[in-house]
Amino acid sequence: MPERSATLGAGAVPLGYDPAAAARHLVTVEPRLVPIVEAVGPPSYVPRGGTPFDALLRAICYQQLNGKAAATIHGRVLAALGTPEGGASDPAALLNQPEEALRACGLSRAKTAAVHDLARKTMEGTVPSLDDLHALDDEAVIRRLVLVRGVGPWTVEMLLLFTLGRPDVWPVDDYAVRLAYARLWDAPDLTPKQLRERGEAFRPYRSAAAWYGWRLLDPPFGT
Repeated sequence: MPERSATLGAGAVPLGYDPAAAARHLVTVEPRLVPIVEAVGPPSYVPRGGTPFDALLRAICYQQLNGKAAATIHGRVLAALGTPEGGASDPAALLNQPEEALRACGLSRAKTAAVHDLARKTMEGTVPSLDDLHALDDEAVIRRLVLVRGVGPWTVEMLLLFTLGRPDVWPVDDYAVRLAYARLWDAPDLTPKQLRERGEAFRPYRSAAAWYGWRLLDPPFGT
């Protein structure tokens, strides 16, 4: 589950929307959100910024793993690349890492192939710079980055939310968001299509709606 907040560090960017305005809009269109909004306040996460390469490298390391194990593997990969704390990783350094070295960090064979492809496509320019990504709309960012092996729409949506701070990202393939809103709306289940349709009311602050969905699974709401 995405984090409650991210630490403001080098390259961090502000949210692309007013959190207080988002909270007011969401409780207006969906009064059942009032208890969670009153309990946790406006969205409080800070996009971490940084390079798209580092954001996607981290995302690939974290795929299908719990947070502690993923953080350990990610840390080992950064150490192997010689990435300074809080600094940017070098795609060329990753390409120079043989498969055996990356596997020794804990990456699976598939993830090793994915991070090598990420480094290659970053150096080729398929993965744009952070400035270039800011110039693209959400759909264009998704189309561009899913060209990287092992990177799907959900991974790019997390980048849009937690690296670029985009205001209107609605990750309908995120199981936790679907579960949270199924509970909120007292529905037995929600398909991605149903969540997309019902989430239209949350525009232009669907990123905040997603964040509240994750918070709805935290105690005491998620008990």
